[in-house]
Amino acid sequence: MSLKQTPIYPMHLKYNGKIIDFGGWELPVQYEGMGIIKEHNMVREKAGLFDVSHMGEVWVTGDKAEDFVQKLVSNDLKTLEDRQVLYCLMCYPTGGVVDDLLVYRYNRNKYLLVVNAANVDKDFTWIQNNLMDGVEAKNVSDEYAQLALQGPKSQEILQKLSDTDLDSIRFFWFNPVVRISGIECIVSRTGYTGEDGFELYIKPQDAAFIWEEILQAGGEDVSPVGLGARDSLRFESKLPLYGQEIDQDITPLEAGLGFFVKLNTDDFIGRSALLKQKEEGLKRKVVEFSMIGKGIPRSHYEVQKDGVTIGHVTTGLHAPTFKRPIGLALINIEFTEPGTQIDIVIRGKTVQAVVDSGIFYRKKTKSK
Repeated sequence: MSLKQTPIYPMHLKYNGKIIDFGGWELPVQYEGMGIIKEHNMVREKAGLFDVSHMGEVWVTGDKAEDFVQKLVSNDLKTLEDRQVLYCLMCYPTGGVVDDLLVYRYNRNKYLLVVNAANVDKDFTWIQNNLMDGVEAKNVSDEYAQLALQGPKSQEILQKLSDTDLDSIRFFWFNPVVRISGIECIVSRTGYTGEDGFELYIKPQDAAFIWEEILQAGGEDVSPVGLGARDSLRFESKLPLYGQEIDQDITPLEAGLGFFVKLNTDDFIGRSALLKQKEEGLKRKVVEFSMIGKGIPRSHYEVQKDGVTIGHVTTGLHAPTFKRPIGLALINIEFTEPGTQIDIVIRGKTVQAVVDSGIFYRKKTKSK
């Protein structure tokens, strides 16, 4: 099967991106002349431009749209105002996660759901299978390209290209009609890096033009950023990744995402299972850990205590900002207290680590 390309693909070639197969898409892991560490630091210190056009978009509309989306997700949709964004999880009846997503509220009859690229088809099937009367769902993923501009200089750069006061877009809000270099875009302020920044939803035919406009406006203060730094940035900020911190077998409560699960609101798919899990107490949980011995923890590495397997690493790497290896692991609940020593099995050898807290990057997002 041939790999898919985003509308920005010609730009990845122009800027010498190292292209890999990412879930069926041809996307850059890094760019020549920069590399993952430099791209990571660019976002932390100035700004980075990401192609996230492979993400999925689904419109949900109709008289019962609000009731339907509320049934679909774990968070309390009815707290939203128009033009506000909410981070949510879609769950199976078992409490496991279908996907995590962003819900954009236009009004009570119109919502845009933004889902993970690898899950678009699965998610849309799930949405359709649970559809109620008075609601229409449409997969419009091919109708949008999406760019993300992230970093402390992102507003300064983007403001050069727009007459809209970008300061008016608060954290986790959006404006559906913003002109960037004369092109109409949906612009939101959510982010997946721990830094302030914006997401631009654009018609595919305009995406490469906007990409170039942003890079020219930013000059030395911005660079293209690939998938490698996108992962290290999100991980340092302790933002979950589907398939690692959450999946069909890991519930939001086990992943430490209980804040986004409102068990005292209207019923949603998976609520009864999650309520039962909370009442009975968790048997395992995702924890932060720091390496004591030498070695870099990787996803799915075994975690042991006194020679007995107690779980596995969900994500681990040498954190560029902190210049040391840290990780997240899903382990048995009795070993989750900070200060507990554990072992990570790296290439067949046990390496000491310690359950730690407060080791992740403090987010620098903007709100008011």
